[in-house]
Amino acid sequence: MWVPILGLVIGLLIGLVLNIPIPGIYAKYLSIAVLAGLDSAFGGVKSIFDEKFDAGILLTGFFTNTLLAALLAYLGDQLGVDLYLAAVFAFGVRLFQNLAMIRRELLARWSRKRRLAKAKVKGS
Repeated sequence: MWVPILGLVIGLLIGLVLNIPIPGIYAKYLSIAVLAGLDSAFGGVKSIFDEKFDAGILLTGFFTNTLLAALLAYLGDQLGVDLYLAAVFAFGVRLFQNLAMIRRELLARWSRKRRLAKAKVKGS
């Protein structure tokens, strides 16, 4: 479970420490890249709970999603259409679905631990 979370924390720390100004013309591309990264990180955590985690899938998914979304945004810029919004929508939906699943799993594990602790106290 620590690999996607560690990657997210390292990325945030690098971004905060370096404090590189990004020109406004790249805002669409950066927003897509951030969403793709968050989608991959939350997908990695979700796959850990599903016991299907594979670091190779996490890394290739991150780079593939980011590249595809950036190309979609670039193509949209060339055509004069906001195609990047399709990627924003898709990554946004997946991000919230993964987050909801992670939240439910954490809540279920917490509830099981509470029940087991109560059962131990009652049984003693």
